[in-house]
Amino acid sequence: MSNSPIEKISTVRLGTEGPQIGVQGFGAMGISEFYGDTDEAAARDTLEATVEAGVTLIDTADIYGSGANEEFLAPFLAAHRDEVTLATKFAIERRADDPSYRGIRNDAAYIKKAVEASLRRLDIDVIDLYYMHRRDPQVPLAESVGAMAELVQEGKVKYLGLSEVTGAELREAHAVHPITALQSEWSVFSRDVERSAVPAAAELGVTFVPYSPLGRGFLTGAFADAGKDLSSSDFRQFQPRFTGDNAKTNAALLEPLHKIAAAHGATTAQIALAWVQQRAQVHDLTVVPIPGTRKRSRLLENTGATRITLSAEELALLEPIAGQVAGDRYPDMSSTSAAREQ
Repeated sequence: MSNSPIEKISTVRLGTEGPQIGVQGFGAMGISEFYGDTDEAAARDTLEATVEAGVTLIDTADIYGSGANEEFLAPFLAAHRDEVTLATKFAIERRADDPSYRGIRNDAAYIKKAVEASLRRLDIDVIDLYYMHRRDPQVPLAESVGAMAELVQEGKVKYLGLSEVTGAELREAHAVHPITALQSEWSVFSRDVERSAVPAAAELGVTFVPYSPLGRGFLTGAFADAGKDLSSSDFRQFQPRFTGDNAKTNAALLEPLHKIAAAHGATTAQIALAWVQQRAQVHDLTVVPIPGTRKRSRLLENTGATRITLSAEELALLEPIAGQVAGDRYPDMSSTSAAREQ
């Protein structure tokens, strides 16, 4: 572990009324589940590096490891509570007797139960940013956001967020209570949010928090064949973009990233992240991507991307890629905002 000083990233305001946070956040999901085995000591060292690098928005959810991720973060939060803006989420329900089950709950009673459980696991008094992880169209947004607003009034939550909602849904929710952040997948490979969600967020002053800004690692250039490159416990083996001919097609699409990375003396991951960061200027809104990693070296590589500016010519080379990607973001897209676009 290096003792050399780490250059801190710049800061932006979360929403219109929120705290100053690092212009890049940290997605903690992979520490507990989905991407194979984790070295706990290395993961804790990586968390320490987030604070050192000025990465202050730490993102988790009650579904990650069925609560284990929130519990893992608790000691880190105890040591750094004043330095961290903690975001967690509710809405995706799991069952111990059926590991594959994923239900969606947006009703008020469930929300009140979920927030108490998250506060207990995180061992904190208040959640800085509380997201509705997925939308259940059968429950009126006014009910869900109204219940979330009550949590703010009760002092259990400071700011509200939504994930994977359309622009129309964001506007509807914002009319009930101010929404501070919108989290959805956004990357060189995934740009469906630009249809309505991004313009709505820009209009309302909502910070956009792109998850999977590296295409779940595909944009690092490390994966051409999921069957060979990924462990049996890695959920990406079942993601359409990582499988069969799709993976080969998508790997070929990375050539412009390799070319631009070479010109900058950077990695393809850094170029992909720099592209996401520059969406802030393109769409005139605040953008705080949350790449995840379990290694300190990767975290510092990721933060280095905030200091890369791509030229108009370079951005033009990357522009057509999303339209050529083979395979959907998920095997089942029914819970995404894309499925509800009009």
